[in-house]
Amino acid sequence: MDTQNLIEYTAEAAVVGAGHAGCEAALALARTGIKTVLLTLNLDSIGFMPCNPSIGGTAKGHLVREIDALGGEMGIVADKTALQLRMLNVGKGAAVQSLRAQSDKNAYHREMKKVLENTPDLRIIQTEVSEILTENGQVTGLRTDGGIISCRAVVLCTGVYLNSRTITGNVVKNSGPNGFSNAEKLTDSLIRLGFSVRRFKTGTPARLDGKTVNCAACERQDGDTDIYPFSFLTERLPENSVPCYLTYTNQKTHEIILENLDRSPLYNGVIQSTGPRYCPSIETKVVRFKDKERHQIFLEPEGADTSEVYVQGMSTSLPHDVQRAMYATVPGLEHADIVRYGYAIEYDCIDTLDVLPTLEFKKVRGLYTAGQINGTSGYEEAAAQGLIAGLNASLALRGKPPFVLRRDEAYIGVLIDDLVTKGTDEPYRMMTSRAEHRIFLRQDNADLRLTEKGYACGLVTEERRRVFLRRKALCEQLSEALQGKIPQKEAAAFLTARGSDAPPGSLTYADLIKRGFSLKEITSYFGGFEEYPADVRQTAEVSVLYEGYLRRGLEQIERAKRLENKQLPRDIDYQQIKGLRLEAREKLNRIRPLNLGQAGRIPGVNPADVSVLMVYLAAGKA
Repeated sequence: MDTQNLIEYTAEAAVVGAGHAGCEAALALARTGIKTVLLTLNLDSIGFMPCNPSIGGTAKGHLVREIDALGGEMGIVADKTALQLRMLNVGKGAAVQSLRAQSDKNAYHREMKKVLENTPDLRIIQTEVSEILTENGQVTGLRTDGGIISCRAVVLCTGVYLNSRTITGNVVKNSGPNGFSNAEKLTDSLIRLGFSVRRFKTGTPARLDGKTVNCAACERQDGDTDIYPFSFLTERLPENSVPCYLTYTNQKTHEIILENLDRSPLYNGVIQSTGPRYCPSIETKVVRFKDKERHQIFLEPEGADTSEVYVQGMSTSLPHDVQRAMYATVPGLEHADIVRYGYAIEYDCIDTLDVLPTLEFKKVRGLYTAGQINGTSGYEEAAAQGLIAGLNASLALRGKPPFVLRRDEAYIGVLIDDLVTKGTDEPYRMMTSRAEHRIFLRQDNADLRLTEKGYACGLVTEERRRVFLRRKALCEQLSEALQGKIPQKEAAAFLTARGSDAPPGSLTYADLIKRGFSLKEITSYFGGFEEYPADVRQTAEVSVLYEGYLRRGLEQIERAKRLENKQLPRDIDYQQIKGLRLEAREKLNRIRPLNLGQAGRIPGVNPADVSVLMVYLAAGKA
């Protein structure tokens, strides 16, 4: 009997892959009432962290807060399984401050798996998908090892598993990360459907036995205590008591690496795919930055129930003997035992210029992509895409309008717009510098920006919305209280004590914030604001501090919105529009932007080309 042609299961939607993108996609579908099946190569890899055991970080923490504000799960699970929390960039402006959690990777996996298993309308099956089935340009199902999954929408979240191979020295294995099986059958189906497939590469460092690390020779890094969590629903955080440690490479480390470059797969031709510019291997760092005497290394515990330590900053694919030699030169690691060696991993991914802002494939209705298959790196980037892809698949199945976030609304909007408008020639990672409206897109106001949008789409629950409305009311209440006038004598005494002149007339608490005094300092002196939660105080304080910048920024956003509101029909033949340059015609025909705003962000389309399109639309030719 040919079991591959039997109907194994019938659902409305299927998600392929159960990494961070797949988990959020499956939850977004099932929580909005869509009968969903989640397919994974291995149930033990659900929500797995094959690289660093952490969630958040610069710009990535913003994504986690936005996922949470929209009704996603990553922030909740990260809070539950955090070993320590640190706020990064505290010495800089609020726009670039980001929360980072050192995570218990095994606990994270178990918790996310439990959430999925207990979600109504969601079934999980361990199997390999070999083919995407379509009819007349519409998804009809998937072919798997166990038979056919019948469905009307598919979200591909295959991570780094497509035709993946791991590389250490001259040892090459057809494998996924951490020895998991790879997916060898699906790429051919993607090519037949019209996807442009290419090869990317990433890597990971060795794991050490923490019992053999001399922590006394390293700098201890504790978590922050006065901090608020990722999720606006989290009421109580774990103890936050597990330390990390900081150490450095040195000249001897670099000499060993340079002496063995001929054995490095990155430099001897074994690896030819494109790696991440912003998370390079230690070999690349030593070669590229020869003038640097040392490179920073973080030692991060992988969990409370294991002694394994992740060596952040020393990703490598050098042979085992070279890895042992170079690690032994690092202070604190002289006698450390390697329990898992570092490796590089190559994998298939797609060109996201073939994808709409909804993350639906342009050539097949009902087929969506999210995560590292889209050429991104990072758990947070993957989860954000998974949520948006899953939500849009749900909205389409329910006959509702799509959900697309603008660049001024969310880091998620920046991420997806970059992918589908500009594309990426290397593994993409989110950074605050990519967000031109980052002063509006702070981590503290993610719920104020997005929760009502998530509620309107059916993803944010009533409970979550009630929590949001309470917080919103407190923010508004505190903002109003900060406009309260301070008795002139009290204000003068406060300023005089701090070596500042008191201006004539009365002052408000907001005026003091604008003069550079923190709300914490003001509260300590005058009292009256202690009852407000820390996150509410930060949101109100930042809103006052950046008031002028925010006002000017809104003018820029409104100008951009006018272009975003000028829709471009999908069937325009740009080759026939007189006045467009040849490059612009080619780029516009390839990407097919939804509006003038997106058209103007396409590399190779200049302001003159946008003006031609405006005239074309005004003439009613579209």
